[in-house]
Amino acid sequence: MGWLDGQVALVVGGTSGIGRAVVDAFVAEGARVAAFGRSEAKLHAIDAAHGPQVLTLQGGATQYADLEHAVARVTDAFGRLDTLVCCTGVFDSYRSILDLTPGEIEAGFDEIFATNVKSYMLAVKAALPGLLDSNGSIILTLSTAAFYPEGGGLLYGASKWATRGLVVHLAHQLAPRVRVNGVAPGGTSGTDLRGLHAFGQATNSIAQVAGRDERIRATTPMRMVPTPDDHAAAYVYLAATARSRVVTGVVINTDGGRGIAGLTRLAGLAQEGEPP
Repeated sequence: MGWLDGQVALVVGGTSGIGRAVVDAFVAEGARVAAFGRSEAKLHAIDAAHGPQVLTLQGGATQYADLEHAVARVTDAFGRLDTLVCCTGVFDSYRSILDLTPGEIEAGFDEIFATNVKSYMLAVKAALPGLLDSNGSIILTLSTAAFYPEGGGLLYGASKWATRGLVVHLAHQLAPRVRVNGVAPGGTSGTDLRGLHAFGQATNSIAQVAGRDERIRATTPMRMVPTPDDHAAAYVYLAATARSRVVTGVVINTDGGRGIAGLTRLAGLAQEGEPP
């Protein structure tokens, strides 16, 4: 038996990167899944991989009507909704306050908070009737930028700290009926996180940043470059009510140990000659 046998999940932002890995992992554990995203080509790829076990839904994560329609499609197709996963996000290309003009702050703030924060709130609102009926769960995607500096720029970091706040406040407001948790991935290879229209970088992918994998490995105590699949198991655990029913208001940090990096040595068993 899979950990998610009989459960139904909606993954908003489920067409690439960590979201796609979550879709694949949930299917492997027996769930019926709906994947929501913008890219028709990526939705077709999911159809080809999973067939009728995954319902693919096209729409915009910042549009409440699209999210409400998606939830209705899920409940019509599968009869219930047990878990909402939010994986949408955009990135600010590590821009600091020193690099931003007042106009870029205004436009960038509105854009990044609309996608990284408001879309999560809208998805929760749309899914809430079904989740209350099933005593279900919500899983939000954070980042190491919700805990530490330099996981992104000023706007991205602020948006992820806000999402961390959503986990706590929603968990309180919806207890004891619905559990709310988060996963905070560290730097990850194989994601397609895009830049901001406000910065003229909407077609730029974080995967294109030169030397990024090497920098992730050098700053991760576990000396690894995580892939989307490395994070997906945390989502499976949090969605599996039989195994995590006492867990709410919690964020699982899947970051290779960023929080235990030493002041003088990155890792206690780092090999001689490695960077400190």
